[in-house]
Amino acid sequence: MTRPLRRLLSSRIARAVVVASLLPLGASLLSGPASAAETLTPTAPSFSYTAGPFATPNVSANATGEPVCNAALPCNDHPFSVSTPAGYGMDNQLKVVVQWPTAAADFDVYLLDAAGTTISSAASSSDPEVILSAPDTGSYVLRVVPYAPLGQSFTATVSLVAKPVNPPPGTDPKPTFKNYAASESFPEAHSAGEPSIGVDRRTGKVMYQAYTGTARVTFDDTKKPATATWQDASAIPPKCTAATSLDPILFTDRQTGRTFESQLAGKAALTCYTDDDGATWTPTAGSGINSGVDHQTLGGGPFSSGSPGALTGYPNAVYYCSQDIADASCAVSRDGGLTYGPAVPMYSLLDCGGLHGHVKVAPDGTVYVPNKGCGSNQAVAVSEDNGLSWQVRKDPFSTPGDSDPSVGIGSNGTIYMGYQNSDGRPRIAVSRDKGRTWTDDQDVGLPFGIRNSVFPTVVAGDDDRAAFAFLGTPTGGNYQDTANFKGIWHLYVATTYDGGKTWVTVDATPYAPVQRGSICTGGTTCGSDRNLLDFIDVTIDARGRVLVAFADGCTGACEKSGPNNFDALATISRQNSGKTLFAAYDPKPDLIVRNLTASRGPSGAFNGSAAVRNQGGLPAKPVVVRFLDETRTIGETAPIELGAFSARTVSFSGGTVTTGSHTLTAVVDPRNAVVESNESNNRTRRVPFTF
Repeated sequence: MTRPLRRLLSSRIARAVVVASLLPLGASLLSGPASAAETLTPTAPSFSYTAGPFATPNVSANATGEPVCNAALPCNDHPFSVSTPAGYGMDNQLKVVVQWPTAAADFDVYLLDAAGTTISSAASSSDPEVILSAPDTGSYVLRVVPYAPLGQSFTATVSLVAKPVNPPPGTDPKPTFKNYAASESFPEAHSAGEPSIGVDRRTGKVMYQAYTGTARVTFDDTKKPATATWQDASAIPPKCTAATSLDPILFTDRQTGRTFESQLAGKAALTCYTDDDGATWTPTAGSGINSGVDHQTLGGGPFSSGSPGALTGYPNAVYYCSQDIADASCAVSRDGGLTYGPAVPMYSLLDCGGLHGHVKVAPDGTVYVPNKGCGSNQAVAVSEDNGLSWQVRKDPFSTPGDSDPSVGIGSNGTIYMGYQNSDGRPRIAVSRDKGRTWTDDQDVGLPFGIRNSVFPTVVAGDDDRAAFAFLGTPTGGNYQDTANFKGIWHLYVATTYDGGKTWVTVDATPYAPVQRGSICTGGTTCGSDRNLLDFIDVTIDARGRVLVAFADGCTGACEKSGPNNFDALATISRQNSGKTLFAAYDPKPDLIVRNLTASRGPSGAFNGSAAVRNQGGLPAKPVVVRFLDETRTIGETAPIELGAFSARTVSFSGGTVTTGSHTLTAVVDPRNAVVESNESNNRTRRVPFTF
């Protein structure tokens, strides 16, 4: 299989294969009766209609990206209008929900403007399909396409609804990131669509997987800023990898440092592991018996208690998950990834669309595989018995999207699920009971006005800390419209330090975009704008620094003005300042005081000044400087605030000193109100003065 066709099956094609044999012979399109065009207003905010039944499938969008509608390829078009006052879209949105009785069927939904241009779509395998769009005044057409109708009718509900209330952004200092592109010596430097990343915490080496190559990246933090050295550490075909890529994936076990590299190969996988950061590789059985044919993922972690555990000295479970035509399954290895048991279905197409995100394992052994479309929501498939059985647990606040969601798991089991909502916006939700209930679901792109996002990826450290990376653009509309979409995409990272109640979002690529124009997430139906393929990845190192693996699609002249050159340059965005995901390594203030001066006023009043500096990486809350004559306190300044790496001169006037010789000292933070990285340097040297 050549690289542009690396997606063997999409969930939509798989569903069509499953249900094609059920279509009645000679069936024709039957539509509901035409009705007058409805107009939505704030006082008449909703209407519904039913159309069908439909028997003739229309899968033309597989080839064109847009459906073809004619007598042979039926569509159902329903015109309507919206009339809203200026500013209405600040707090409200247009919501379209199309549903049908039998989940095995499949309808796709397109929202067209008055010119017939698609402005939003929902073309997944979800039931219902949901569109969220701006509630702008104008004329529209709701186009419903019977992709695999199975003789079903559908019901559409179109309404004006209030947007979810979002909490204010977090107030923690914003972390910063530095980007490191692969050297040209790495064979896959420009073939890095959908990269994977892991860190061997024993050695600090970073492992980066792209296409058929694996890089070992070494960061030198003795230099400011840190430097990176890329080395080729690829496994050798044919035992461990393939000559052409068939869904590459990499996973590094946080506890053991073992890195797994895998390439999809039909109902099996070419998989190997390394315990020495790619110096040598050990071939394995690859995957479980009867694993799926597409969209593989590898992950691992501790075994859960009460179920069969390790068979060898390797302490952790390793999971291989993939989709098949009618379901998706996971197989577990109990011998460190050498062999796998039989694949166990996680769900069928009656529950969720076939494509899924990457498998993650909690510290207690609970296994999570997220999915972008399980009915009307996004969800996680959960196993609490080492992969023997699975349950689908939905986030009821979410709506199905086009990019696979991602899960990050905190040190005490808190789950953070980041996803692309049906309106394209980046949202994240939190569960503290293994996905049974969800809280704090919010849009983390608001500070930058993000209206479209792709490739969500999440990692967590301490239980109350997580990071959510994604590609985003403030340009609205159909981001897969190759001809008309003009968005400029950057890499963004949102971080929480309070368990997901608030998030701080930063642009990790502020000086150059990672793509201009469209990004296709439609699998094998895409053109040249699928250079980034299907996902990016994120991890943390031993100090909790966030590292994002992404492919840069806009390099060279594209960075300044375009056009997009559709590169896929292997790149790591690495955190280089701010609090990490491990509180134990938080930067702290470090206060010093120098340059003490003093004088005596006519009435004996003391006048003193000193230079105070915070040479630490976090701001210092209000502190004072105290002036001493030997051990006697003369007085102290009013409280001051000092930002990270900032300085100011403070002064004090008051108290009394006698004429004669004195030995004076200035002390910053004399009450030890500030926790510092160095508590021993808060005092000036004793300075003799004669008044």
